[in-house]
Amino acid sequence: MASHRKSRTPGPRVAGIRTPALATAALTSVALLSQTANAVPTDDDKPSLEEVERKVDDLYRQAESATEKYNAAKERTAKQRKRVDTLLDDVAKRTQRLNEAREELGSFAAAQYRTGAGIPDTATFLLADSPQDIFDQRQLMDRMTGRQKEAVDDYVTQQSETMRTRQEATKSLETLTESQGDLKTAKATVQRKLTDARELMAKLTAEEKARLAAIEKEKREEAARKAAELARQQQAQQEAAQRDSGAGTQDPSGSGSSGSSGSSASTTAPPADASYATKAEKALAFARAQIGKPYVWGATGPDSYDCSGLTQGAWKSAGVTLPRTTYDQVDAGTTVPVSQAQPGDLVFFYDDVTHVGIYIGNGKMIHAPKPGTYVREESIFYDGESSIHSVVRPA
Repeated sequence: MASHRKSRTPGPRVAGIRTPALATAALTSVALLSQTANAVPTDDDKPSLEEVERKVDDLYRQAESATEKYNAAKERTAKQRKRVDTLLDDVAKRTQRLNEAREELGSFAAAQYRTGAGIPDTATFLLADSPQDIFDQRQLMDRMTGRQKEAVDDYVTQQSETMRTRQEATKSLETLTESQGDLKTAKATVQRKLTDARELMAKLTAEEKARLAAIEKEKREEAARKAAELARQQQAQQEAAQRDSGAGTQDPSGSGSSGSSGSSASTTAPPADASYATKAEKALAFARAQIGKPYVWGATGPDSYDCSGLTQGAWKSAGVTLPRTTYDQVDAGTTVPVSQAQPGDLVFFYDDVTHVGIYIGNGKMIHAPKPGTYVREESIFYDGESSIHSVVRPA
């Protein structure tokens, strides 16, 4: 029988079953997509070394910020604990005096019972459980002797004061609990940031670590150059001030340094007096003696320090009490321009004021940099000129 089917023109079918070239291309594409999905990331997928460095630095900065919050919470907790201890001691003393007053009232009640006196209600003062009870019972005082009235007055006063002190102690205990919670949270944050930073560094190869060290060296060299430039500027300002002082004028021609505009008198902060220089010398002597000791977050010496712990200890040795945290230290003195920083001044860093060092002159400072480092001398431009927040003269 003859076939009635029309012959098909050779060519691609819709399903692609008989299109070897197209099928091969499709299968190849699927295979490539599958390989891409399961491929191990290449070097191109890894963050650059600069990105890793920025991430690590940022983590250390976050850890330092959390450290200052930890320091603040620790200080608040210590003060609150001292307050609670004082109140609890006061409660104990007042309770003792209340018991003594109660015993005295009891003796009156017993005497009345023995003698059959007509004021047996005196004993009910011993059962007063609230200020309202005490108020209601005051009417009995008109029927009591003078000595009895004194005893009741003393009892009422002692009970009222004891209740007030107990309430205050309860509130202080609640505040202490909150401070302890803040302390725990800040501590956990510090530890988490430090762990993240260490894990990032641990992933670097030896070659990458060497390249990172080279980058750090370049940064130190640039920071040293900026420090030398500041030292020259400060020297020029001093020479100009001496010339002006000798001539009895305020010659605006100045030193020609880029950081000075107009006369030195118009741009110079009030000079530190001799007593400041003496105190600053003691503070710097203390700071220098700590060089080489490790940075430990939350530490205030004598074996290790964090940044604000070091500056606080340095100025304490000179007889000046600074607050514990960078947030408070930045307000503990007079702000001066960076170009007019003097030895002993505090140099603060970053917009959130989370780091501080003590200026030693020539554009350098002594500071406790970050975890894994040691107290050391370094350019105040160690993290770039823009990182400097302010300079404060603390005394």
